[in-house]
Amino acid sequence: MGEIDDAIERADREGFTREPPKTLPARINYLLRQLGSAKAVAAELGVTADSVNRYRRGARKHPPQEIAARIDAAVRSRWQPVVRRRRRRQAASTGGITVETRARFGYTAPVGTTDDGRFRRLTVQLPAAYAHRLFDARDAGAGDQELRRIIAEGFKDIYFRDGGTRADELSDVAINDIDYLDLEF
Repeated sequence: MGEIDDAIERADREGFTREPPKTLPARINYLLRQLGSAKAVAAELGVTADSVNRYRRGARKHPPQEIAARIDAAVRSRWQPVVRRRRRRQAASTGGITVETRARFGYTAPVGTTDDGRFRRLTVQLPAAYAHRLFDARDAGAGDQELRRIIAEGFKDIYFRDGGTRADELSDVAINDIDYLDLEF
């Protein structure tokens, strides 16, 4: 996963209305309900079905750290799908998406102006159209570079061009070195 995928996942988790199960048996039982069998859960986690049953019964209480992280990721990725869909639908239709980042922005500008990239710390509210494009591209399996390009286009239109009131000659904006990136919707 790329930096933008991680930011979208964090934003999704912030919208949970209830916390996911905390104990290992409760998490395994949740995955069993979602996936249907110990064999399917085992395939998802990369362990054996016997290990899944041991975790469920409490016979094994402390999985290796890597397996515990996989269990946590599997539960969180399936937790409250209706809440996630509703928040994304609202962001893509009316609410938009807030992007906070510290990154090096480079751009193509006309001769006589500076186009040297430099680090900027920006917090920009992108319109719903960009949120819609971002979610659609992510759901279609777009890579991190494509997601960066969509956010960079939003920054170009909203921040650098100020909605069309300045910098009309600015043609391309690129996000290069991301120090951090956070999304909110």
